[in-house]
Amino acid sequence: MINACRDFLDVAESHSRRWQKALQHEREQRHHLEETIEQLAKQHNSLERAWRENPASYTGVECSREGDASDENDEAEFFDAMEESPAFITVTARGEIQHKRSGSNQSMMSGGVPTDWTHNENDTSGTNHIQLRRTRRSRIPDKPNYSLNLWSIMKNCIGKDLSKIPMPVNFNEPLSMLQRLSEDLEYSELLDRAARCDSPLEQMCLVAAFSVSSYSTTVRRTAKPFNPLLGETYELDRLEEYGYRSISEQVSHHPPAAAHHVTSQRGWTLRQHIAIDSKFRGKYISVMPLGNIHLQFHSNGNHYVWSKVTSTVHNIIVGKLWIDQSGDIEIVNNTTKDTCRLKFSPYSYFSREVPRKVTGVVEDREGTARYILSGTWDDKMESSRIVDSSQGCGGSEGKQKTVYQTLQSKLLWKKYPLPDNAENMHFFSSLALTLNEPEEGVAPTDSRLRPDQRLMEAGLWDEANAQKQRLEEQQRLDRKRREAQAHQALEEGQDIEGYQPLWFEKRTDETTGENTYIYRGGYWEAKERQDWSQCPDIF
Repeated sequence: MINACRDFLDVAESHSRRWQKALQHEREQRHHLEETIEQLAKQHNSLERAWRENPASYTGVECSREGDASDENDEAEFFDAMEESPAFITVTARGEIQHKRSGSNQSMMSGGVPTDWTHNENDTSGTNHIQLRRTRRSRIPDKPNYSLNLWSIMKNCIGKDLSKIPMPVNFNEPLSMLQRLSEDLEYSELLDRAARCDSPLEQMCLVAAFSVSSYSTTVRRTAKPFNPLLGETYELDRLEEYGYRSISEQVSHHPPAAAHHVTSQRGWTLRQHIAIDSKFRGKYISVMPLGNIHLQFHSNGNHYVWSKVTSTVHNIIVGKLWIDQSGDIEIVNNTTKDTCRLKFSPYSYFSREVPRKVTGVVEDREGTARYILSGTWDDKMESSRIVDSSQGCGGSEGKQKTVYQTLQSKLLWKKYPLPDNAENMHFFSSLALTLNEPEEGVAPTDSRLRPDQRLMEAGLWDEANAQKQRLEEQQRLDRKRREAQAHQALEEGQDIEGYQPLWFEKRTDETTGENTYIYRGGYWEAKERQDWSQCPDIF
């Protein structure tokens, strides 16, 4: 027995040494791979900088890149390839045609609204009414200059879901994802004007401009919003200023999902149920919002449905972070069957096109193109009415392009300028600066009351990180407790009822047939009574 034990010990030590050598080899290989990736990223950054300094010397790259495109992995996403050629060509009609048609364009809106679709309806409000409005803040504390190596944290997270990775507040901005959803309403006046439209096609143009405008605040916002805790809520009451009020709630934690409901006194209702899927791909982070946005106008019942495009944050390893929006949006009017297809062109280093370009076509229920939309998601959108179309010359791969003859373009939407000192305030817009402003009477689950977010806004990042760890650990314990209760109920043969949001309930949408969270009502009534007895203690 002793000899057998001695032999076993010798064999175990031999195997142990072998496994240690294999482990050391794997560690060295991993370290070498990390160094290689970092070196490639630096070379990529240098090439980009050199091209920007002297673009003329790199024009020969275009042909070779196009030929190699088919050899790439289909599942990967590459944003520095040549831009896709548009499927149509736009030609402005001659002056006499414009003059002949101008009469039909004098009433783009009902109620005699000027042809400039950016007309601000608030200009008609009385001076006394404006003076009575609440003054909201226009500043927050400047962002501290803390440095932290993002690559040191992210290098172990390639291919993982970012919502499951603990991150310090150094990579956050002092707003939650619920507040970022509410930022979609920054240009709500577009929907106010759309509600007064007699023509559903003109209404579609304004809805399309609204869908693009929600990305304008993201152009320099590379920081990550706080992941809301399960049951966290956020209200945005702007009845006094803009005629709407909004309520959102985190309805799921894994996967993270939020429900949002907005009602306007100016003739529209908007709701959305958005789940976030995010992946770290090594050189960039992709954020894919899943779910639909529903918009209904009260006067004519027009019901629009669309989804969001993919957001990508580049230069994770080295270089200056920058964000891009890419993909397609199809907006469908389920009442009239009109459609709008928007294309967000991915940024290309070698493209001659305007960066952040958005193009689109509005078609009626018969599939006839009626309007051309063009612009950029960070600045403005314009529409041009189509007066004629024909088949033009052959494009790439022998395909003919449609040539649309249009009237002069009209401005739909223009981005507001950022506030002074925005570069030191997380590049927040005027609306974003007010989103975390303390409010009296909000629910105890409101994002404004979240301690780590409040400390971060005040510049106390060490204290904010401590609070963030406490809240995340508390959330993990709550989830384990719910799982244990569900397991016990299963063993006892009882029905298992998962987590139920307080203000939203899951239903089947009558229009699209999708399972979605819809506002069940009661929040604003509870606020009026100041009865928050149903709210959980999540902070």
